[in-house]
Amino acid sequence: MAIVKPFKGLRPPKEIAKDLSSLPYDVMNSEEAAKMAEGKDCSLLRITRAEIECEAGIDVHSDTVYNKAVENFKKFQEKGWLVKEDVAKFYIYAQTMEGRTQYGIVGCAACEDYKTGVIKKHELTRPEKEDDRMVLTRAAKANIEPVFFSYKAVPEIDAIVENIVKNQEPEYDFVMEDDGFGHTFWVVEDAETNKQIEELFASKVPATYVADGHHRTAAAGRIGDEFAGQNANHSGNEEYNYFMAVHFPDDQLHIIDYNRVVKDLNGLSKEELIAKLEENFDVKEEGAEIFKPSKLHQFSMYVDGKWYSMNAKEGTYDDNDPIGVLDVTILSNLVLDNILGIKDLRTDKRIDFVGGIRGLGELSKRVDSGEMAVAFALYPVSMQQLIDIADTGNIMPPKTTWFEPKLRSGLFIHDLED
Repeated sequence: MAIVKPFKGLRPPKEIAKDLSSLPYDVMNSEEAAKMAEGKDCSLLRITRAEIECEAGIDVHSDTVYNKAVENFKKFQEKGWLVKEDVAKFYIYAQTMEGRTQYGIVGCAACEDYKTGVIKKHELTRPEKEDDRMVLTRAAKANIEPVFFSYKAVPEIDAIVENIVKNQEPEYDFVMEDDGFGHTFWVVEDAETNKQIEELFASKVPATYVADGHHRTAAAGRIGDEFAGQNANHSGNEEYNYFMAVHFPDDQLHIIDYNRVVKDLNGLSKEELIAKLEENFDVKEEGAEIFKPSKLHQFSMYVDGKWYSMNAKEGTYDDNDPIGVLDVTILSNLVLDNILGIKDLRTDKRIDFVGGIRGLGELSKRVDSGEMAVAFALYPVSMQQLIDIADTGNIMPPKTTWFEPKLRSGLFIHDLED
């Protein structure tokens, strides 16, 4: 069963919460981060993207940048921009996008659960990205940014969340102007309620699932081992044995599409490409208007100024196999590999990936500009597919899931030295 415990959150006063909060460090470049932090001395990006306060062009992985991040982290606490709770608590974090709201429980997951497989993953990680997050966590001795987890919904937990949301004033409540997404935050003050939440996870939740943040999760597990090895009096109860995550029930989450653009047609003409596609797909020209896939095993393609629908033929997929049923598997095997010669999605420079939040117009834009030659849009993966893959120990192909909204960082931080 899952270990999820309350913690003494390091949080901003409500009057600066909006300005201090930021998008995750890895969804922007340095220039974008600098623009987002402009005019906001208390922006968390001055910690998570500390290169924006260093000389232009500096290596973002240099000691200078990490030292600046730690310096700013300490400054934020000294100025009262981050204040620690007196007692450990859970928190409720709600996100609203296009009229849909999802409610997550902010608590600490156990590093041991990651090692034993109670925390289940569906993606591979890259050591260099793990190392990057480890350096900042090690230096700051804190989980600065949360991980995005899910779990199979539990009615008793849902009832507790609903009661808090209906009967308690939120601590933070704001809408970001750039995307219109709402962020609302409640502190679980009642000691008995905090105890109930912890006990319900321990008795009703057999596993949790990494939705977004595989590298931060892996880094947290490694940091826990590292700190334990340095502590001669290690007991297993220290804060470094846990890391911060927001746990959302699976029935509230919505995965959006994650699409592909390719630089060339591998020496084929458009007509030759379509002819090869017709071996495994029913291909139909749809015209200049955007065509969006509306069901599993349906794709759309944009090439030479026109959209095409592509329906996978019977026998090209296996609905009884958690990997074989995925549309990313079908597209990767039958199109990207067999026809376009892209063998490794992680390393091939001819392919790029576009999150569905940008809309399918971004695909046609990149093709029409001449940057890319062809684009493919996919029907989004379901939460059940993600859970099936994680439960069976399988790994999804790269760039399969895209979750929105992204968690705002800075609304809560976990101190590993408490």
